[in-house]
Amino acid sequence: MVIDEPERKALGENIVPMINVVFLLLIFFLMTATISPPEPFEVAPPESRVETPAEVDQALYVGPDGELAWGGQNGDSAITRIAASRLGKTDLPPLLLRADRTVDAKVIAGLLRDLATVGVTEVALVAVARK
Repeated sequence: MVIDEPERKALGENIVPMINVVFLLLIFFLMTATISPPEPFEVAPPESRVETPAEVDQALYVGPDGELAWGGQNGDSAITRIAASRLGKTDLPPLLLRADRTVDAKVIAGLLRDLATVGVTEVALVAVARK
């Protein structure tokens, strides 16, 4: 008596290697992504009725006590660094100013004067939408 071997079913494609590659790519992109740096200090921006979001990458921070921070520099060296970063460049976007709502207007006026002396011609104040 001759017994035929049963036909073997074709196995589907093995997708485990593809899943491994996808997870490796995911880990790679998560590890190499640029995460925005934290704010140098807590700032509560003033309120406004305009809801247009700001589109500038770096901001000059002004704390409640008038402390300045920009690009990792604090105090007057922040203004010096702003001047150095804008030196010889044209068609720059306005400098983004994130000032605390409790900062005295005299401090902001003095800051704008100092920024004008280093060549900053446009400044955009960040504000939160009024509810």
